[in-house]
Amino acid sequence: MEKVKLEIIGLSYSQTQSGAYALVLSEVDGLRRLPIIIGGFEAQAIAIELEDMTPSRPLTHDLFKNFALAFNVSIKEVIIYNLKEGIFFAKLICDKDGKEIEIDARTSDAIALAVRFKCDVYTYESILSSAGIRLDQEETDQKTTSPIEKTKKRSSSKKSKDDLPNITIKELEERLDKAVENENYELASKIRDEINKRTS
Repeated sequence: MEKVKLEIIGLSYSQTQSGAYALVLSEVDGLRRLPIIIGGFEAQAIAIELEDMTPSRPLTHDLFKNFALAFNVSIKEVIIYNLKEGIFFAKLICDKDGKEIEIDARTSDAIALAVRFKCDVYTYESILSSAGIRLDQEETDQKTTSPIEKTKKRSSSKKSKDDLPNITIKELEERLDKAVENENYELASKIRDEINKRTS
């Protein structure tokens, strides 16, 4: 299967889901973005490393890295390899004395480790084509995104999410475009999942 390299382009707080964040990945040589809803602890772990902050005591992901390095294990790459019912699955491709080992992981944990080991993150073309959200070139040119978006997502009413099953595919696609335009990746991922559910 064809692998697509991804990079982290945004991490923003969800105003609609307490304690949740949207981690936004983008294909390196393209316009598609992959929003993933993650928990607050994992978002903090990713943000701390991206901002080059050093906590007073090692966080869980720092401990994992230190433990792995102590036993001569390194992470070569992370692959987001599956998507089931809106949940992404990832694996760590590790190296131990020249032997390759695959370890299953939650996607948020895998990304938190990827930024610590400075390794590449990939997904498969099939996942990106079904779950990715495409940006127009014009939108991409107008927006500059920092590694961590401190801007809070535009709030969307509860009603707008709850009525997704009751509207047409065309209306869903229009709402998806608007959500992406407003950088509301949490809502965009819910709309994307609803579209995929109907078209699969």
